[in-house]
Amino acid sequence: MTRTAASIAYAATVSAATVAFALVSAGAYAESPTIDTTPFVSTKTRAEVQAELKKPFIGGNPWSTRYDMFAQGGTLTKEQVRGAYKMSREEVHALTAEDSGSAFLAAHQPPMVKTTTLGGPGAALSERGQ
Repeated sequence: MTRTAASIAYAATVSAATVAFALVSAGAYAESPTIDTTPFVSTKTRAEVQAELKKPFIGGNPWSTRYDMFAQGGTLTKEQVRGAYKMSREEVHALTAEDSGSAFLAAHQPPMVKTTTLGGPGAALSERGQ
């Protein structure tokens, strides 16, 4: 590389660095905040809100590590739930199998209902070769 070519390359690098520095050091301006001028009208009084906050949550404190969302419980007994689970073991095993239950669902699908509007106005399933 000749001396003039090196000088030109150096000048180009310095000018590119100067432009980059000027772009980076330019100030950033934030947008003005959105101001909602709609007046707030409460539907409850302050005393009603405070009384509502004093009521305990059904399952305890929802910010606790032991919060039970279903604290009210159901109508079934433990024996009924266990029996229903034992009866559905085959289905649970099939749905969690390697094929994600595809074979089980295909074997246990209800038959399709024939309609006249499936392929368009007036077209029946038998007309489409199905």
